[in-house]
Amino acid sequence: MKLEQKYHALIKEAQQRKMPNVEGIRLCFQTLSLAAGIDRDCAVLLAPHGLSEGRFVLLFLLDAAADGLAPNTLAEQAGVTRATVTGLLDGLEREELIERHADANDRRALCIRLTHKGKQVAQNVFEQHARWIASLFDNLSAVERKQLGALLEKVSGNLGGNAP
Repeated sequence: MKLEQKYHALIKEAQQRKMPNVEGIRLCFQTLSLAAGIDRDCAVLLAPHGLSEGRFVLLFLLDAAADGLAPNTLAEQAGVTRATVTGLLDGLEREELIERHADANDRRALCIRLTHKGKQVAQNVFEQHARWIASLFDNLSAVERKQLGALLEKVSGNLGGNAP
């Protein structure tokens, strides 16, 4: 795996300082490099559709909600701020992928729905994206996938103040 140059420099410095567990540092940097590579490839695949990861997530959520969703619900489900959702929705509206409607029960509130074009884009992109994501692990056996999942879970237990 090709590590980003900054990680090579940090590993070299850790080795020179004779820090314990340089292998653990290298594994962390491998994981970060892999995640960055996945993010880059994801952006490349979404770009021809005029989508960022944030826009893609909102389309996915809206496609699953036939009656539409309120912006605050979208923000909560996407794990972003309301201001971020507003900006993403503005872009999706400019591309005519969503429409903002007054909520039937509360005219002060908004309900966001996909347009016909938005539904078409969502279906095309979701299928392509799901195949791509799944293909990232095609060269792993079922046993290896399960093992990788278990190892990632084990490492994630060291986050959030649980680290030694």
